[in-house]
Amino acid sequence: MAYKPNTAFYEAYGIAGWQSLKKTIDYLNEKHPEIYTIADAKRGDIGNTSAMYAKAVFEDLGFDSITVAPYMGKDSVEPFLAYTNKHTILLALTSNQGAFDLQTKELDGKPLYMQVLEVSRSWKNAQQLMYVVGATKATYLSDIRKIVPDSFLLVPGVGAQGGNLSEVCKHGMNAQVGLLINSSRGIIYASNGKNFAEAAAASAEKLQLQMAKELKSLQNKHS
Repeated sequence: MAYKPNTAFYEAYGIAGWQSLKKTIDYLNEKHPEIYTIADAKRGDIGNTSAMYAKAVFEDLGFDSITVAPYMGKDSVEPFLAYTNKHTILLALTSNQGAFDLQTKELDGKPLYMQVLEVSRSWKNAQQLMYVVGATKATYLSDIRKIVPDSFLLVPGVGAQGGNLSEVCKHGMNAQVGLLINSSRGIIYASNGKNFAEAAAASAEKLQLQMAKELKSLQNKHS
């Protein structure tokens, strides 16, 4: 289980939003320290700027991990990887339609997202990397697992974006599971009425039961 606040929805409210984000992560770390936290921030800039982003998220706020864009290369990512007790979750193949604009384009006969995966493995403290692979790109997971067979994958896009949980598990699970599957809008927008809390809980429980079924299938496969 993990909590993944999208920082943009806090940042939009300026200083009040940042204060709310601090209250959110402080509450999670105090009340549920055993649950993994992800700053869904999609940072990525030149080295000294990334170092400040890393400090803000890891030291000042206390998140366990952060999502980072790889477009500017290793010197924009390694400042995050310098925190060896934290994880950096690199955008590899995202769930949005625009992913096909660049991420799947071939360069020297190989899709760009594959080159991102391969090159990133040579970066300093690469063992701290996780990768984002969208649930809407489930069939790509088999090839991705050939490059990063043991890496943990954050998989958004199940639910409102149309990703299929069974397909994700079929192509992306490894012997240790290796997947952190995310549904956001499918849960938080389950209802806009007074029954919001009940509807969100029901949606989350439904997804949890589906996941439990997939995990049982994996256990049976390896027993």
